Amino acid sequence: MAIKLLLITKQLPTDNKVNFATMTIPIDTEEYSFKDRDIDWLSFNERVLQEAADSRNPILERLKFLAIFSSNLDEFFKVRISKLRQIKKIKKRVRRPLGLRPNSQLKTLLSEIDQQQQRFGKIFREQILPDLEKQGIYLKSISTYSETDKEILKRFFSEHLEILDSITYNSNISSDSLKEGDLYVVAYDHVTDKVAFAQVPVQEFGRFIQIPSDDKAFYYTYLEDVIKLNSEMIFPGLESPSLYNIKISKDAELYLEDDYEGDWIELIYESLKKRQTGQPTRLLFETGMPKNLHKKLRKLLELGKIDMFQGGRRHNFSDFFSFPKPNDSESLVFKDLPPLKHKEFEQSHDFFELIARKDRLLHFPYQRFQYLENWLEQAAIDPSVTAIHISLYRIAKASRLTSALLKALQEGKEVTIFVEAKARFDEGNNIRWGRKFEDAGAKVYYSFPNVKVHSKILHIERLENKILKGYCYIGTGNFNAKTSEIYCDHGLFTANSKISGDLQQVFKVLQRGLLLPKLKLLLISPFNTRTTFENLIKREIEYAKANKPAHITAKMNSLEDKQMIAWLYKASNAGVKVDLLVRGFCCLIPGIKGQSENIKVISIVDRFLEHARVFLFHNNGKEEMFMGSADWMTRNLDKRIEVITPILDVDIFKELRHILHLQLNDTVKARIVDDKALNKYVKGKENEEPLRSQYEIYSFLKKKVDSLKIIMPEADN
Repeated sequence: MAIKLLLITKQLPTDNKVNFATMTIPIDTEEYSFKDRDIDWLSFNERVLQEAADSRNPILERLKFLAIFSSNLDEFFKVRISKLRQIKKIKKRVRRPLGLRPNSQLKTLLSEIDQQQQRFGKIFREQILPDLEKQGIYLKSISTYSETDKEILKRFFSEHLEILDSITYNSNISSDSLKEGDLYVVAYDHVTDKVAFAQVPVQEFGRFIQIPSDDKAFYYTYLEDVIKLNSEMIFPGLESPSLYNIKISKDAELYLEDDYEGDWIELIYESLKKRQTGQPTRLLFETGMPKNLHKKLRKLLELGKIDMFQGGRRHNFSDFFSFPKPNDSESLVFKDLPPLKHKEFEQSHDFFELIARKDRLLHFPYQRFQYLENWLEQAAIDPSVTAIHISLYRIAKASRLTSALLKALQEGKEVTIFVEAKARFDEGNNIRWGRKFEDAGAKVYYSFPNVKVHSKILHIERLENKILKGYCYIGTGNFNAKTSEIYCDHGLFTANSKISGDLQQVFKVLQRGLLLPKLKLLLISPFNTRTTFENLIKREIEYAKANKPAHITAKMNSLEDKQMIAWLYKASNAGVKVDLLVRGFCCLIPGIKGQSENIKVISIVDRFLEHARVFLFHNNGKEEMFMGSADWMTRNLDKRIEVITPILDVDIFKELRHILHLQLNDTVKARIVDDKALNKYVKGKENEEPLRSQYEIYSFLKKKVDSLKIIMPEADN
């Protein structure tokens, strides 16, 4: 289509509808092939599973990769499988012309998930558990308890768990009774045909209980096995019941009406309750559960056959995030990579002066997030600062950043905060913080009804020589110190007046005071991001057609938008070299003759989560680079407010390009993304040293600090 419109209605204090219009360059996508996003997402989760099987990773880190795989799959069921279930409710005569075939897609997805689950169980049983035992760490099940173990665990139960509540008997049970994502023990009395459920109190006691021992080994057991051992205390009305573990996943979507006219935030807050009463999308049950109990659970919980999944003996492997480290052995976990100092931020006592002199860039988690917090704390008490504007997508429950914003309000600053109330799974916390900011005197704006604000932006106004000067921060990751320790992101600090002017317009849009920003440098979705990227790709095509060097390098989380992919196919056919770094799912199929022969795609899964978005265009030798919050997904280009900045500083440009180069040449943790989804590791050349990009990036940034040790301040205590 030549013109793509996104209508946002009833969002501004006006009677007029607002059109966010994106003029797209027409391109036919029908002639090209694309991968299914959900199938390819499973391929990404397979890469996570590969890390659990990789014996080069320390054993407790491999357990964490199992936890990541499990957590990812839980969310997949709560969101993507739920969506397909909702599509199934649409009448066939309506959905078939649209190409919607949820039954076929569900069958394919569930078949692949079943195969992955089998591999998961095999890795855990045949690799992880034996390797734990080699380290003197034993994970005991109820079937392997000694008499001494039983005595210890019965005593633990009587001291801590005897007041455990059970949900009793048939007539009181429905799927609404079970909490989404929690682990339960089901007790079944074959004689009376009664069923009872006991919730496993993992949040109170942790999943893993240590069993004291006289030898030097470390013994742990599962909390649900302690409950099973003491079942006669929990289920006194049942005669020798059979005991099984189950877990229920429920639909995580809120299904809010886009044109709702009332108190939007109150509606979201109330709708969060639906997550516990949402439609079940999966019941995981323990291997060995008899079929008659399957039927009984289906009837009690109002489930279909498609909702029942045999999941081995253990569920909720996400609990392995908190598996205890029993000793100080460095071999059990990754070697420590403490966040590095940044020479200019470390030496400066005035961050405003530092940023005014030159753009600055931080790389997380390699460098300290605290510099951003320090700057905001300085701004909060700086008498020259008049206003602070920030957009928050995922807010930490408590942080220096939120404390600094509250301090700024106490100091009489004008503080404007945009809170995205629809950030999935963080809605409640975000709204609570929004209300707290409002109570403290901030101007707080919340979600647009049918557009998410995904940008990570901060704008500070400072009075200098009687003139207001703008200082900006544009990041690829959230304002969250905790996630900055594991997410690979970049954050740009700049006082560029054009960027500042553009960012001011973005905040006016967020405050419903501007319909269409006039932009000079920034790419802002859904206004000019798509068209800018399309034109940049088109320019590379023109260079290739003129027999000039043409090259596109892009790094993102996911690649899904068919228009953007079609432009990359068109570029490939014109002779443009395309290198893509895509961590998650990728609907582009590389290496297809006549379609994508000049496109290479790799995915890096390692100890840190690759999260940055960076785009580099050769431009006949006059390279242009951009970074920001948007992937090349339709939602990021057309249905979210995103901010992407050009990289104008020469030194920052070289630094970011070098980091891209390291990642493109990874020969340890990079996988080849292809049409067969084999996830083969990239192999280096013979006699070439292996290159693990995340470690090389850390080493590269560390050398900058080490070379300046003489003038660096003392390390923090």
